[in-house]
Amino acid sequence: MPTPPPNIRRHEGVISRQDRERLLGQKGCVVWFTGLSGSGKSTVSRRAEERLTAAGRLVYVLDGDNVRHGLCADLGFSDRDRTENIRRIGHVAALLADAGAIVLTAFISPFRKDRQQVRDAVGQDFLEVFVDAPLAVCEQRDPKGLYQKARKGEIPEFTGISSPYEPPTDPDLRLPTGELSLDDCAARVQQLLESRGLLQPPASKS
Repeated sequence: MPTPPPNIRRHEGVISRQDRERLLGQKGCVVWFTGLSGSGKSTVSRRAEERLTAAGRLVYVLDGDNVRHGLCADLGFSDRDRTENIRRIGHVAALLADAGAIVLTAFISPFRKDRQQVRDAVGQDFLEVFVDAPLAVCEQRDPKGLYQKARKGEIPEFTGISSPYEPPTDPDLRLPTGELSLDDCAARVQQLLESRGLLQPPASKS
């Protein structure tokens, strides 16, 4: 992870993260959805966003395609660029969690070391969700026609075809989207947050 120049100092504000969390009635966290293209990451994260927002929660979704229109528009899909893409998003997600938001991220993020780097940046409130759909199911869905193009060699370095995907070894939640309904998947995400106490404010100051 890059280190800042020695003359750069972190400035802490008067209002703490816990102050913001008490105001919101929840704890900031990052729910990191990872899986192959077409596995359902964006779809599940958006349904979870709807469900949590309806319950009065402050939620924000960071989506892989969206950030490549701005923050990461300068990056390609080489291993090095994929790593930088995830590094940037990890730090943005950590900032949003520090503001007290529940952050749902939908990124293929194929490499374990990159996901671990995000976990290190976020800390204990990082939850890894493996959106687990077999390659055959993802190819059958292929909502953008990307697998078809990758099979023809029109898209180089495509995860699952010409570039590897390293699945989580011990995710906080596994969602077999080929077996569960969309609503069931979103409900399990909410249940995960509830079980970790993230839908409650931190204890009041003594």
